[in-house]
Amino acid sequence: MHINELLKFMAEKNASDLHIRVGSPPMFRIYGKLGAFGNWPPISVEDSEEIYSSITTAVQRKTFEEEYELDLAYSASGIGRYRVNVLRQRGTLAFAIRMVPFTIPTIDQLKLPTICKDLILKPRGLILVTGPAGSGKSTTMAAMIDHLNETESRNIITIEDPIEYLHRNKKSIIAQRDLGQDTKSFDLALIHTLRQDPDVVFIGEMRDLTTISTAIRAAETGHLILGTLHTTDAAQTVDRIIDIFPAGQQDQIRIHLSMVLEAVITQCLLPRIDGTGRVAAFEILIATAAVRNLIRMGKSHELVNVIHLSTKDGMQTLDQSLAKLIKSQLISQETAMMKTSNPAQLLKLL
Repeated sequence: MHINELLKFMAEKNASDLHIRVGSPPMFRIYGKLGAFGNWPPISVEDSEEIYSSITTAVQRKTFEEEYELDLAYSASGIGRYRVNVLRQRGTLAFAIRMVPFTIPTIDQLKLPTICKDLILKPRGLILVTGPAGSGKSTTMAAMIDHLNETESRNIITIEDPIEYLHRNKKSIIAQRDLGQDTKSFDLALIHTLRQDPDVVFIGEMRDLTTISTAIRAAETGHLILGTLHTTDAAQTVDRIIDIFPAGQQDQIRIHLSMVLEAVITQCLLPRIDGTGRVAAFEILIATAAVRNLIRMGKSHELVNVIHLSTKDGMQTLDQSLAKLIKSQLISQETAMMKTSNPAQLLKLL
């Protein structure tokens, strides 16, 4: 069973993800639903070993032997590009493969909130795109960076694990650094990036204290810093950043974060009511004076109330976004109820 056969089937079925595990047939995620589509036989140990050999380099295999974890990008000629995670389970190789389109969708094509166009043109500050795994954060960020690339002349540097969307120079110049191939860690790459005259830096994942601390410091010194986090709302995002610091530093970090934060965009994907795909719902937090004050005072739990009352500033709660999607007949009320953390508030909006 050759990997390109599976990837071609994946493209034909418009699947977003492919999961390969020994003893089970290939599992495809199509419009959010995972299943054994097609008549594929169970994956054998030999199949998994052949797939592993065909998609990895000698350097990547050495890394996997040492760490038992591996992320990589793979291109299948004439089929597509993919982000691949290799893992071991029960002593056998397993793979999680996600399709990455060749072309970068625009902000309008993705139907992102229009304020995204204004945010990405900010001269400095910190913009975060958050959400659970598989919620489309990388795609949103790629669309925003592409809009900047077409609009302004900036030096943009990305640090990714692995590189997903391939950007080409337009009005801006872009350098994309692959973790493991071009740099050893997010924090080291970010520290050295600040010596490369960047205007904009995208950090694929802000996952540790050093990276977050350096990102805040970079935003303070006049750079636009873009990053992603696995959080599910704006308040949780603020708390996650603060809590990663030692207790003795948290009050000071609240002040720094309140000064540099420009926006938090939180998103989730929901199945369309007509079964033709998925649509995104967004919570948007804009760092107004009121928001900065709440962050400074450690009252992040009150942010949702400010968001709810600040639609004129471009903000919206997740419930407001869900209500719009229901009223537009894009998603069902039942689907929305599974995503909201405040069913009573959503019903009130409806």
